[in-house]
Amino acid sequence: MGEPLLSSELTRAAVARYVAALNAHDADAIAACVSPDFVNEHTSTLGRDVTGRDRYRANLAGFLADFADLHYAVEDLIVEDGRAALAYRMSFTLVSAGRKPVRIRGVFRFRVGAHGLITHRTDYWDSGEVHRQLTEPSAPSA
Repeated sequence: MGEPLLSSELTRAAVARYVAALNAHDADAIAACVSPDFVNEHTSTLGRDVTGRDRYRANLAGFLADFADLHYAVEDLIVEDGRAALAYRMSFTLVSAGRKPVRIRGVFRFRVGAHGLITHRTDYWDSGEVHRQLTEPSAPSA
């Protein structure tokens, strides 16, 4: 039958903790929000899928260093039982691209387990827009 349904309040709290940890640039706190078998799925060609909390945590230091000033501003959060969809505006300065600023919009889909940890995150964002902002001299648009 699968895991029992998680209350919407617990799901909302798990997602809020995760976003707060991302915005605090705290790799250990971010990893503590996800389950040991966590799946981090990207739909963008620039994104990289990762399975497992340990592998996810290992990638976070490099990600947080390259995405300086990372910030997720929540536009909307929809929660139902153990599922959530969060529309965001993400801003960062990409160090590996000469400290170029980027602003994009995207959506996270989350599944949260009965234990209150995120088990699956799917990230939807436009890698073409990121590429445009990194290669064109104009200011970010999103």
